[in-house]
Amino acid sequence: MKKLVNIWLPVMLMVILTACSNNNAAEEEPQFLEVELSINPEKGQVNERVVFEANVTYGEEEVTDADEVKFEIWRANAEEHEKILVEHAENGIYRLEKTFEEEGTYYIYSHVTARRMHNMPKKEFVIGQPSEPEEESGSPNMENIDESGHGSH
Repeated sequence: MKKLVNIWLPVMLMVILTACSNNNAAEEEPQFLEVELSINPEKGQVNERVVFEANVTYGEEEVTDADEVKFEIWRANAEEHEKILVEHAENGIYRLEKTFEEEGTYYIYSHVTARRMHNMPKKEFVIGQPSEPEEESGSPNMENIDESGHGSH
């Protein structure tokens, strides 16, 4: 009888563990790196503070440890783009406060790399009077690109 228990006990444990791990795997859904970019105010004035925030989540989780968050800001049709590394502020929010000395139409990309994915939403905003906006290029949507260059959708 003891021999029977010694054989069946490990077999039963393996069956139970396999069933539990398969159950958990079936319940897991793929998660995506989401970035909600906000600008306040979206129509600012020269030398007035503008606040840029990237609210970064991975599924339901607030991402407080992104590999890199960088804001790329430029005036429409300018060749020079300013790139600023941004630190985590609170609750998955990465924040930058900035003033502008020149009126015009501006753009911002928030480049966010976390959880082996990259997401880079873009927004337009205006300081004072708008300038001639940039023409939309036919570039592909670069949101949720993983390190291999493949989309995660």
